[in-house]
Amino acid sequence: MAATTNPKDDGLQLKLLVDTQRQRVLFAEANKDFVDFLFTLLCLPTGTVTKLLTSKSMVGSLGNVYQSIENLHHTYLQLNLEKNTLLNPKAPIGSYPKTPLLLPNAPSKLGKKFYICDNGGSRHNYVADEPGAICPSCNWKMSTVMSYVAVNKGAAQGSSSSEGGGYVKVVVTYMVMDDLQVQPLSLISTLALLTKHTRAGALEEKLVSVGVDEGLKLLKASLETKTVLTDVFLKKTEVKLQEDKTSM
Repeated sequence: MAATTNPKDDGLQLKLLVDTQRQRVLFAEANKDFVDFLFTLLCLPTGTVTKLLTSKSMVGSLGNVYQSIENLHHTYLQLNLEKNTLLNPKAPIGSYPKTPLLLPNAPSKLGKKFYICDNGGSRHNYVADEPGAICPSCNWKMSTVMSYVAVNKGAAQGSSSSEGGGYVKVVVTYMVMDDLQVQPLSLISTLALLTKHTRAGALEEKLVSVGVDEGLKLLKASLETKTVLTDVFLKKTEVKLQEDKTSM
């Protein structure tokens, strides 16, 4: 079994097992970081996906919807709606911090101020995030600032914090198939897969890094094909991507 390496200095590391005769990735050995990244893709708002891929590389017409919002004059929007809410939606708070995609951070409430009414004689169960709102109970302005106390996520998550958060545990290596099916790596499943799909001497290990560019390609390929790892990481696909760029 031959081995090739082409890792970058940064990014997540991924070991591919390639069938050189068919020029196809059989599976990848991945650690917690890469699996957490894949699971994060399911949490991305559609607006974020569209922005990351840009309208030119989007399949179908969703990119046109994004462009229409950009071009629409604000006078046609509801008074309490900002374009940025649709064009730049925030990633979920629980998204994994090591994802290679440059996603917008979830909004932090630590710098956010909340207000209650100025009626010192009584307290009502209303809070506003903008000063000057009128309390529904007493009609006083809500301008008294309240202090926000954040939850200690490390204490709330318990043992998961010792593994860096995310979605899966760090204690095992994971097998990621070409179509992005994920399961714990085991000797039995590996041997069964090799027996079914390959001949002796036709295998090659390839070490690759997953940075921002690769992350975007993985996101795009996951929406288009069942051979994601092959399309993103093998040489023949790099030529295909170059041809796509020249035809645009």
